[in-house]
Amino acid sequence: MNTIRVLVADDHVTVLEGLMAIIGRQPDMKVVAGAANGQEAVALWKTHRPDVTLMDMRMPKLDGIRAIEEICRQDNTARIIILTTFDSDTDISKAIKAGARGYLLKDAPREELLASIRRVHSGETSLAPALVTKLAAGLSSASLTSRELEVLSLLARGKSNKEIGGSLFISETTVKSHLRNIFTKLNVISRTEAIASASQRGLIKI
Repeated sequence: MNTIRVLVADDHVTVLEGLMAIIGRQPDMKVVAGAANGQEAVALWKTHRPDVTLMDMRMPKLDGIRAIEEICRQDNTARIIILTTFDSDTDISKAIKAGARGYLLKDAPREELLASIRRVHSGETSLAPALVTKLAAGLSSASLTSRELEVLSLLARGKSNKEIGGSLFISETTVKSHLRNIFTKLNVISRTEAIASASQRGLIKI
């Protein structure tokens, strides 16, 4: 049996050690290194050239997405799985575009995690059905224009239609038109819902 050599990257020591212990107990897997940040993950990947890398999304020094991009610049066949608590369609889309072959949430059952490592190692992709649905929903909605994102950003800061218009040098009527388009594209019916949906998708930061 070929042993799957795994690199694990997570900035939470408890999570990192737990993952390394779980993977290390598998007869067909071996942990070659553990990284506590994105820069370290890239450096250790270059040193060990693991078969599969398990990468956290949010890490200091270099986040998971940029670390994947760095690794894939070295080798576009690198097999990397994102393991995160974030499941917005924007996050999933960014990870896949960067080169991730799999995307798992940290609350996934242990068996699902191990199965995902084996699938990605064998050349398959691994994305939970619920995440596929969320990604498809995000991709199917029309993207917001730069002006609509500006309106949305000001909306999230508590600005009124009049204040948004003043900031962007447009009329209140135009602001309302932009808001109607935003509501339609995000499939929401209120300002509060629009802000919440946009934040979840990573379009704005609250």
